[in-house]
Amino acid sequence: MVKASLAAGLLGLALFAVQLSGTPVSLLLPLSLMGLAGALFLSRNIPKFLKVFVGVLTFVEVIMAALLLADAFGMITGDLGGYVPPASMPIGATIFAFIIYGLSHIPVIRKIMGIADRYFDSSAASEIRIPLLGTVRASEGAIGTALLAFLILINFAQVALSVRFNFFNRDMFNALQAKDGAAFWYQLLWIFVPLAAVYISVALVEIVSQYVLRIRWRAFLNGLYVREWLGDGTHYRMQLVGREADNPDQRIADDLRSYVDQTYSLSIGLMNQSATLVSFIAILWALSRDFTLPGTDIPVPGLLVWVAILYALFGTWLTHVIGRPLIGLYFQQERVEADYRFSLARLREYTEQVALLDGEEAEKQALGRRFGMIVDNFMRIVRRVMNLTIFQAAYFQANVVVPYILTAPYYFIDKISLGQMQQTVGAFSSVQGALDFFITSYSTIASYKAVVDRLLTFEAAIDNVRRRSNEEHVELVVSPDQDLKVNDLTVALPEGRPLMRADDVAFRHGETTLLTGPSGSGKSTLFRAISGIWPFGEGRIQIPEGQTMMLLPQRPYIPMGSLRAAVTYPGMHGVYEDAAIRDALQAAKLPALVDKLDEERAWAQTLSLGEQQRLAIARALLAKPDWLFLDEATAALDEPTEADIYAMLKTKLPQATIVSIGHRSTLAAFHDRRVDMQKQDDGLFAPVEKRQPEPAE
Repeated sequence: MVKASLAAGLLGLALFAVQLSGTPVSLLLPLSLMGLAGALFLSRNIPKFLKVFVGVLTFVEVIMAALLLADAFGMITGDLGGYVPPASMPIGATIFAFIIYGLSHIPVIRKIMGIADRYFDSSAASEIRIPLLGTVRASEGAIGTALLAFLILINFAQVALSVRFNFFNRDMFNALQAKDGAAFWYQLLWIFVPLAAVYISVALVEIVSQYVLRIRWRAFLNGLYVREWLGDGTHYRMQLVGREADNPDQRIADDLRSYVDQTYSLSIGLMNQSATLVSFIAILWALSRDFTLPGTDIPVPGLLVWVAILYALFGTWLTHVIGRPLIGLYFQQERVEADYRFSLARLREYTEQVALLDGEEAEKQALGRRFGMIVDNFMRIVRRVMNLTIFQAAYFQANVVVPYILTAPYYFIDKISLGQMQQTVGAFSSVQGALDFFITSYSTIASYKAVVDRLLTFEAAIDNVRRRSNEEHVELVVSPDQDLKVNDLTVALPEGRPLMRADDVAFRHGETTLLTGPSGSGKSTLFRAISGIWPFGEGRIQIPEGQTMMLLPQRPYIPMGSLRAAVTYPGMHGVYEDAAIRDALQAAKLPALVDKLDEERAWAQTLSLGEQQRLAIARALLAKPDWLFLDEATAALDEPTEADIYAMLKTKLPQATIVSIGHRSTLAAFHDRRVDMQKQDDGLFAPVEKRQPEPAE
């Protein structure tokens, strides 16, 4: 397939060379249309994002072919002839279609497009409001595809307008040279003004359309990545298995935004510059067809075309040599910036602990060290960008005078007019600008490569977690039995080392159980395996069918926002009545918070750990689970308050089966049964039934 693409691309280049030699349009059009049909056929299985470009190219080439044929048959006359595209443009469309096909087989391009196609292939129902048309309902992928196709068409229209402006410059300067006032004002009022009005209108439509596409594209991918990250406890397991994807918050918030913006700008920019190159290179060739090598009589057909190409190739090669290290430096900068931001956020979360330990100096030192890494890497980027900028500044300054240096001798000997000189300079600048796309975009491309690498490693980390969970995992099985049973279970650490085992252990419905044992014996890990978020290990846990579970950890999660949102978490907004929330707070011994439901503040820092634990108890009262697992969830309470909480739970949640983890001896009085984690002969801990002491007479 790649060989076929290259062969077809060479055919397209041959057609382009034939066109420059003056071959009639009647021969070029059928050949270019046949070539594009071949490209369209080959592109059936390329990524959807690239397929849109090929489809639009086909549509545009048909329109250009119709205009060229109409012009050939004398159906377009007068000033309208200035709007007929050069014969090179259909051939250029064919060449570009084959280039797209060839690019689609490059592995890194396929990976990049794989991210994009998750949006453009989406079948999720959606809608968009279009001025004058109203609301249109379709799949989100179809809406995105239509917007992308529309924007590609707009960019082609802008290239066509640029070509027309080039001919306007020629005619206006020729009128100035001839001192023809009537022709000058005609060109200014009847050619320039309408063209400028259309150009501005098209630019405004493009701005609105591209922003709509980019925000919809980003919103879709954002939702997709968040769902994959949060789905099945993946976010939790990713922290356990390693740091292949550090700072997922940055990858979702920042890297996705950069990916969408830069994928659009680079792809559209490349297409725009390619169309510009094809359009103006034919004009430049025609204008410099009879030029000779400066200082000699040696004719060099299309001299300025060859100068522009060689000049751009040299600049592109040198830019790559100077700027290549930027790719790795940008990747590193994203990482150290995210690490520093995360350190600040974590410090804000634990301000009380830091203050109690007088840890401010240690934190300053740690933050200074992390920020020093940012500065060090940033200065490396600065030095590299400075070198690149020096070269680019000199390169682009030379661009301004090179076409004048090359055309001035021919103007001075009256071989070309002033208008033709200006047209030549304009065409040279357009061709040079198109060829310089890689040079001008190098820093963006380097940053883009770093962004893509971060997204791809993020996806790979998610896939790795899911694969490991599927290969060897603790199996949760729904059982009609009301008891929760553990059979032939081995719970392991993420690296695979076994931690504890349990076989034929049952937590009986309606019977409160206290799970005790030394720290590190696997008590909390067993709870997490029962809840389904700890897959590491093997064995089976039978979950009672149709019964709900809730696990309260020692340090509850308190989300940002109002107190109401904190108490009702993870319930959605509006699920619980305010009266029920107030009753739950009262029962959890938090009467001071009853009238603060609508207050928004950093509740995780405002409430003490004991208050946070009681707030979690209030959540359980609202959720009314059938099984309530308390993982030292009252450890921060004093013993009388803890006793009141357990007594209240027994009264308020009579249907709930409570299983607790704790170390206090006083907890035994609140449970019907005790299970102790004891070390076995094989070195692993296992739950062993422990006889409760008889109550004193």
